[in-house]
Amino acid sequence: MTVTLTQSSPALRSDARDNRERILAAARELFAEDGLDVPMREVARRAGVGPATLYRRFPTKEALVTEAFAEQNQLCTRILDRAAADPDPWRGLCSLIEEMFAFHARDRGFTAAFHAAYPQAVDRESILEHGHRAISGIAVRAKAAGTLRPDFTVDDFLVVLRANSGLRPAESRRFAELAIRGFRAAPA
Repeated sequence: MTVTLTQSSPALRSDARDNRERILAAARELFAEDGLDVPMREVARRAGVGPATLYRRFPTKEALVTEAFAEQNQLCTRILDRAAADPDPWRGLCSLIEEMFAFHARDRGFTAAFHAAYPQAVDRESILEHGHRAISGIAVRAKAAGTLRPDFTVDDFLVVLRANSGLRPAESRRFAELAIRGFRAAPA
């Protein structure tokens, strides 16, 4: 069962709505900086609210993770869609690799949530299915154009994406360059 929270209700008082937004902003920052091991009390402290306020809005850490990363789920989808829509499939694949690697290097919390920590906190199946379709489509077009290695598979992309996990942004950029070179078709 995927936990889904709706946007703040119109009946929510303005101070309660402000607290909720501060909690989400603090959670996103802390999860991005330190991963998902951040204690709930630290999220409350950074947001400037008491633990009771935090737990009233988000009774579990999974509920907080789910809401905090709804925006990141949408970002993943937008990155995939932009890459798939690029009329040049090689450029689309390169931008996909660069943007996804940068996103994962910058936001460790989402990577951890996506891969394992809270499997219900992200719509992993939907993202994977959408990603598989988008990457497969790009790959078919890039192979036909002769720019992508003929033995490339979606699993190859997923392997390098997982290998990028935990890298700092500068290391991630370099790794993206190496992955792109490795995926490029050899000149005839």
